[in-house]
Amino acid sequence: MELLSNLELGFATVLTPENLMFSFFGVLLGTLIGVLPGLGPLVAIAVLLPFTFGLDPVSSMIMLAGIFYGAQYGGSTTAILINLPGEASSIVTTLDGHEMAKRGEAGKALATAAIGSFFAGCVATVLIGIFAPPLAELAFKFGPAEYFSLMVCGLIVSVVLANGSVLKAIGMMVLGLLIGLVGTDEQSGLQRMTLGVPELSDGLAVAAIAMGIFGLGEIMRNLEDFNRRDFTVSKITSLMPGRDDLKRIFAPMVRGTFLGSFLGVLPGGGALLASFSAYALEKKIAPNPDDFGRGAIQGVAAPEAANNAGAQTSFIPMLTLGIPSNPVMALMISALVIQGIEPGPAVISDHPELFWGIIASMWIGNLMLLLLNLPLVGLWVKLVSIPYKILFPIVIVFACVGVFSINNSAFAVFTMAGFGVFGYVLKKLECEPAPMILGFILGPMMEGHMQRALLISRGDISVFVREPISAGLLAVAAVALIVAVLPSVNKTRKIAMVDDD
Repeated sequence: MELLSNLELGFATVLTPENLMFSFFGVLLGTLIGVLPGLGPLVAIAVLLPFTFGLDPVSSMIMLAGIFYGAQYGGSTTAILINLPGEASSIVTTLDGHEMAKRGEAGKALATAAIGSFFAGCVATVLIGIFAPPLAELAFKFGPAEYFSLMVCGLIVSVVLANGSVLKAIGMMVLGLLIGLVGTDEQSGLQRMTLGVPELSDGLAVAAIAMGIFGLGEIMRNLEDFNRRDFTVSKITSLMPGRDDLKRIFAPMVRGTFLGSFLGVLPGGGALLASFSAYALEKKIAPNPDDFGRGAIQGVAAPEAANNAGAQTSFIPMLTLGIPSNPVMALMISALVIQGIEPGPAVISDHPELFWGIIASMWIGNLMLLLLNLPLVGLWVKLVSIPYKILFPIVIVFACVGVFSINNSAFAVFTMAGFGVFGYVLKKLECEPAPMILGFILGPMMEGHMQRALLISRGDISVFVREPISAGLLAVAAVALIVAVLPSVNKTRKIAMVDDD
């Protein structure tokens, strides 16, 4: 009964003209961002983050959440029609979705992606409502030592789940931790690593770093090959799969939903890992695995359900523990801080309208996406055919305006430009930047919890292994790191890195 009353509060919050408008704007913009290659929800949220300063906290979070899971929908459209994933998590969808489109089943593939995403979004929203409050209650039992160990565990797991070299992932994580320490120490008030630059006394802006690495860096990479892209659009046929098709996609859709829901909670997991894992699972258990890659409808349903479920359940650790499971959630935490709300277990008790409003908005947003996506397919195809030489300057202008407006400082724009070049270099070196962003966000938080734990224990470092929960989390981190260096796991990571490229 308590869950029903909380959901009633959530729907009462979101079913206002203002919040419905922001929800619609978020999912519409998210779909557009998902369709356009080289952008993605991280770029959109980083650009819009400064513009949320004057908004109501509930409205701003509803809009940003809509952008995130809306991008999962949009990415599948161009992946199916023109073999060009607008969003990284839709890479797997190209394998069978585009093959279906080439044999005249584009409509069926698009409907399968939309139905799978809608089903997964609804189920994942229920799971958030059920499991988030108990997790928040558990979090109240955490002290500084437990929070420090939880963040260490989160960072290590993000390294394990990253693609490519373990050593490179660890190096990126450590680099993020060091960058996060730039600025003024909260305990002593002393400045560190500021190089005498006054603008660095408050640290580096997360939006500038995210926009640089994931926005400008991706644009630079796209400029190398955008002229070689094929924008030939397949003919769109009937938009509804038949009864036999619905029977074939139901089980993969359910498996993808629950697999994606689980992986979305894990640090470093989220939509990308969920879609790859769901596709691999379906191919492994299929009676005819050779059908995959040749237009198997299950190869569209499972990853699309998984990526949407993973996108939504990644809100659980962000809202209840204040721990981001991926870079987008790191920006969401920044959005909460901007609004004067401290992420963590107190969000549910102190701001119930925010927490349950976001959950209710996911149901409304998923329904909006289902009604929006199929009728607007033709428009998305026209947008994606815009020459990249016209598109990328527009994105850069919006990025510069957004970053400048954070503190009305040109320094943030130069920071973004510098990290843009750095992001491009990382791509060339095959270093995944996600662990660095998570390290940057979690670094100052880890330092604060570590300092408080040592003050309470009077400098006794054994406090981190003396407390049962803390010791357990550190043990999980150690086991995860050992697993990551196993030869079989390393081989899988390298294959995934090649597929991602």
